[in-house]
Amino acid sequence: MGNLVAIVGRPNVGKSTLFNRLTNSRQAIVSDEAGTTRDRQYGKCEWCGREFSVVDTGGWVVNSDDIFEEEIRKQVIIATEEADLVLFLCDIKNGVTDWDMDVAQILRRAKLPVLLVANKADDGKDLYGQYDFYNLGLGDPYCISAATGSGTGDLLDKVLQLLPAVDGSPVDNSIPRFAVVGRPNAGKSSLINAFIGEERNIVTDIAGTTRDSIYTRYDKFGFDFYLVDTAGIRRKNKVSEDLEFYSVMRSIRAIENSDVCILMIDATRGIEAQDMNIFQLIQKNDKSLVVVVNKWDLVEDKSQIAIKTFEAAIRERMAPFTDFPIIFASAVTKQRIFKVLETAKEVYLHRKARIGTTKLNEVMLPLIEQTPPPSVKGKYIKIKYVSQVPDTQIPTFVFYANLPQYVKEPYKRFLENKIRENWPLTGTPINVFIRQK
Repeated sequence: MGNLVAIVGRPNVGKSTLFNRLTNSRQAIVSDEAGTTRDRQYGKCEWCGREFSVVDTGGWVVNSDDIFEEEIRKQVIIATEEADLVLFLCDIKNGVTDWDMDVAQILRRAKLPVLLVANKADDGKDLYGQYDFYNLGLGDPYCISAATGSGTGDLLDKVLQLLPAVDGSPVDNSIPRFAVVGRPNAGKSSLINAFIGEERNIVTDIAGTTRDSIYTRYDKFGFDFYLVDTAGIRRKNKVSEDLEFYSVMRSIRAIENSDVCILMIDATRGIEAQDMNIFQLIQKNDKSLVVVVNKWDLVEDKSQIAIKTFEAAIRERMAPFTDFPIIFASAVTKQRIFKVLETAKEVYLHRKARIGTTKLNEVMLPLIEQTPPPSVKGKYIKIKYVSQVPDTQIPTFVFYANLPQYVKEPYKRFLENKIRENWPLTGTPINVFIRQK
């Protein structure tokens, strides 16, 4: 079970800069305009050998002044319900604002650790501003500069101290774990209920604390797997049913703890930005994917052409990863429900596939000879040998070459496509590395 840390604070206090610093990335767009962060704000942070997930709540605010503050307030509440720890970011140059006071009040009631962080302490003079922050009643402020990194080490040490210890999950690792994810109202609960049935043929319910994922063991009709269900999924929270951010926060844990993600898309609404957010989470975590277009019973035009068009639209949005199964189903009428399980099981087996080295070289080397990597600066690149790395999360292939640094992304994609054409790896991501031979 991974830990989840949420960064909250009003616009322009530097949430994205801190997020980038913690996740060692430049993925959030940072500018001086308030409310510019619309990127997918989710990443992993590693410190002293421990890893946890970081979510920047700034990425999910609808920017219009009247509902702006209300939206952020909702997000703070969701963050306190879903995360294991909250970093409350303030701006030391501006001091405490009324808005900070409001948020502090929500956070003081929260049942989880909160660290008060005074950002933008870029030089010694700024530190005099820290005493102001004791008014928030959240303990000592950590003065940092997210831009230069000063103070962030001490902050991370404290974060690790306060995060709950991560137990090894109590589930049997040889049994696949499926997570049903999707935005609110795509029919996740209906699908889970259709799987489990009212008689709930469950062998065990292993629940950690409320914040953990719950594994429901499903064992009938020849299927045996865990359904990963984020604990609170049945708790209907009125404040946040419509919030994009809510469904992303909910999905993170389920996705991280699963092998195969069953992504539900609402046939009556098509593929939306929020589906893409969840798809990107699945990709970032290297999980296998089955897409289920739910509510197919409500669609008027069920012709082959309509199906083909819908499929093409989904694959186009999710490119370059397009090798995954798409199933048109209905959780309500139970149409193709078992097809979903069969496919998820197949995809799980693809994830565990091992391809013999001899076979790989027999098939791949002639293909590489026909279409060698383009030469760079007059140097010819020769790929001599390929093998699959044992015991990896997802199928991982290493091609040994004389000049690995010159093999570019498009060629790696060509190699990946050739592997996919020759072996059934539908639904699972694969890694392709080029190494010095």
